[in-house]
Amino acid sequence: MERIVIDGDPGPSMPHRANPHRTSILRREIAALAARMMAEDGIQDYGFAKRKAARQLGATEADSLPTNAEIEAELRAWQAIYQDEEHAERLVEMRRAAIEVMRLLAEFRPYLTGAVLDGTAGRYSEVDIEIYSESAKDVEIFFLNRDLRYEHREPRRAAPDAAEAVLVFDWNEVPIRVSIYEHNVDRHSRRSTERIRLPGVEALLQPQSQATP
Repeated sequence: MERIVIDGDPGPSMPHRANPHRTSILRREIAALAARMMAEDGIQDYGFAKRKAARQLGATEADSLPTNAEIEAELRAWQAIYQDEEHAERLVEMRRAAIEVMRLLAEFRPYLTGAVLDGTAGRYSEVDIEIYSESAKDVEIFFLNRDLRYEHREPRRAAPDAAEAVLVFDWNEVPIRVSIYEHNVDRHSRRSTERIRLPGVEALLQPQSQATP
């Protein structure tokens, strides 16, 4: 039987297919905007930055969201263009502060992680240090005995390996965030996190040796 088309009715609707080229462009736009937010506004969480950027750009498809690696690449490019000299100086300052704090907290097996480690720390970034203790109270007593003033902050996410407590303070005008984990979490749950101990941080500040001719 012949189908009669009325008022431009095209018949049964076909499933919507995203345009791969448009999706790729949108991913790049979201990554670039998220990177700018992280550099200019002090946002440190990749997931939060990409979701906020996606909302501003009107993205509704999950496959439009860039990976953290894509955002990091855009962030490095943005810093190289707009914050090159300032960024390099700030990064050295923050790594020096990390070394001093890690030496102070040596008994708690400190690790440096986050943007100061990977080199993407911006103007408003904090130095992320992880430590391990039988109890967060032991760390707080350690701070109080040394007259180090700090504030509590909620751990970033609720997960089996989430920090027991987070303490934030300034060290020579450099913001420090210390995440306290139970002592056994070090061995079991945190090995996939990119982090280094004090000797590795010290090595980051060593001038590269001159290549022999």
